[in-house]
Amino acid sequence: MTVRTRFAPSPTGYLHLGGARTALYSWAYARHFGGTFVLRIEDTDLERSTPEAVQAILEGMEWLGLHHDEGPFYQMQRMDRYREVVKGMLEAGTAYLCYCSPEEVEAMRERMRAAGEKPRYDGTWRPEPGKTLPPVPAGVKPVVRFKNPEGGEVTWNDVVKGPITIANKELDDLVIARPDGTPTYNFCVAVDDWDMKITHVLRGDDHVNNTPRQINILRALGAELPQYGHLPMILGADGQKLSKRHGAVSVMEYPEQGYLPEAMLNYLARLGWSHGDDEIFSMQQFTEWFNLEHLTASAAQFNPEKLGWLNNHYIKQADNDRLAGLARPKMEREGAKFDGAPPLAAVLGLMKERTNTINELADAAMLFYREPKPDAALLAQHLTDAVRPALAQFAERLRDVEWSKSALSAMMKEVLAAHCLKMPQLAMPLRLLVTGQLQTPAIDAVLELFGRDTVAARVNKGL
Repeated sequence: MTVRTRFAPSPTGYLHLGGARTALYSWAYARHFGGTFVLRIEDTDLERSTPEAVQAILEGMEWLGLHHDEGPFYQMQRMDRYREVVKGMLEAGTAYLCYCSPEEVEAMRERMRAAGEKPRYDGTWRPEPGKTLPPVPAGVKPVVRFKNPEGGEVTWNDVVKGPITIANKELDDLVIARPDGTPTYNFCVAVDDWDMKITHVLRGDDHVNNTPRQINILRALGAELPQYGHLPMILGADGQKLSKRHGAVSVMEYPEQGYLPEAMLNYLARLGWSHGDDEIFSMQQFTEWFNLEHLTASAAQFNPEKLGWLNNHYIKQADNDRLAGLARPKMEREGAKFDGAPPLAAVLGLMKERTNTINELADAAMLFYREPKPDAALLAQHLTDAVRPALAQFAERLRDVEWSKSALSAMMKEVLAAHCLKMPQLAMPLRLLVTGQLQTPAIDAVLELFGRDTVAARVNKGL
């Protein structure tokens, strides 16, 4: 069997974390077996589907690098196929025309609720041997209903939740085509999975109630059933359903916040799956390891601190030129001046150890790309009469010292020894004069990047 998985979002909003995790698992399972990953856009909800949402989904998949092998297929472009299948089901007797109005169906359900029964369609127009159907009302366009089995059960071995059984009496005869002929969601999904030869369906557990309906439709079509796996929802750290206050935003807001796609993928992979105690792994490793046996049936909790920790790891591993390409636009918006300044890639290489996001990294690097404005009170505190002679000697020796981190460090130690001072007594005023800040990476590394002329000019100006 060739493994064929699919990711089938409805374009009624952005691609959120739960959808991205579903896409990741479906993509990884196909990659693990050398199979096919299909992207399908389920856009039959005309009132809520938008081109902007479609674009947001495609952009999110592109940013994550979850490239599809087939598609994207759009359900609205498959209407002729759905109508063909509906026609065949009517001819085969697995579907029938129903002329009940929505008001009549609601009245049926109200009567059942009043009687303490589960509200459902009562089968008024369902053809049975020996049954006389009501006369067809004039001018009424019918819906098409699926003739759901009345007895027995639908059972499937869910690859996440284990065996699930639902009695057919719990399912009424589903509308599969509306009066205008447009098909309904569960019918389209079943036909698509059949036509696209999908072997494994991984999706959120909010679809569990849809699965027995789709299984019965597929059986009526004589189709082979895929394996189903329903992933538990992602919760916030407080155990509540993930919402915007927890970070349940569009996936595309994460690059805006300075996260790398490899960090997001690594993080999402562990939200419902594990490989021993491994926390950090590449996507190549993930696809080699990924299996359905280690998916967990319990809800995962979104932890922004953990995501930040992973992002820090991948920032430290990232190529500095790549980081520069990501950080520079933000820095330009903040007024960074790059002419005559140190190379951005080298600066980010120095600064990246301490930052969890690209945005933090860009903010930290700004000290190299704007004029320093040291606080007067801090300058008075650190640029004391005891330090000035040492600072003056340091400035004098700047002209001849070899311009390297090691040589600058050695020269500073010689100046400190000559004036009986400790490193912070010289490093603090140097930081203030050169960068305008008290907190920076190692001062010798910072000075090396700024360059001889800039350092000399700013120290002499301060003196």
